[in-house]
Amino acid sequence: MRIKIGLLALLTLAACGGGPSGPISRACEAGGRPGANQALCSCVQGAADATLSGREQRRAAKFFKDPQKAQDTRQGDGTAAFWRRYKAFAERAEAVCR
Repeated sequence: MRIKIGLLALLTLAACGGGPSGPISRACEAGGRPGANQALCSCVQGAADATLSGREQRRAAKFFKDPQKAQDTRQGDGTAAFWRRYKAFAERAEAVCR
């Protein structure tokens, strides 16, 4: 029974981004935006884990430092599929991490 409870707690924590930090979490914390804290950034990382590949997360993490890069990517050729997944990530993070 203890193992089941421990496993459930671990899975719940990982689902909300409470596990190890990833590229989105690190970029969020380093971005210096008002209200950004470890709990919020971990939650945003959880949304990224659910919607973006590791490579896509590294790409999206650059948007925290340079928002213009997001605009350039959105308007660039050959990025429609990535942009759809990025939008899904952003919508999920906004809904879950409030």
